Amino acid sequence: MQYVYAFLIGGAICLVGQVLIDKTKLTPARILTGYVVAGVILSAVGWFQPLADFAGAGATVPLCGFGHLMAQGVKNAVDSIGPMGILKGGLTAGAAGITAAIVFGLVAALLSKSKEK
Repeated sequence: MQYVYAFLIGGAICLVGQVLIDKTKLTPARILTGYVVAGVILSAVGWFQPLADFAGAGATVPLCGFGHLMAQGVKNAVDSIGPMGILKGGLTAGAAGITAAIVFGLVAALLSKSKEK
């Protein structure tokens, strides 16, 4: 049943993004940024973790999950090292994902052939 919940919640998150792309003048970059900020806000008010517990990867894999990861990293770092954790926590928590995105982007750029539009 966990797979069904993950599919439904993840699909609903993607559906909202697609509706925003189709029905508003928001650019995809602004929508993606909005998802990250929404993840931070939902994490701050304590609503994201229950959603993640219910939907699993359906909630944590989209960009709102990245915002939650960053917020939790900052919270944990502030608890352990103090105010400097505000700057360090988010980067430390998201380092693996950010590094993977950079490496895979580099590999894709090296393996693909660019052409003019």
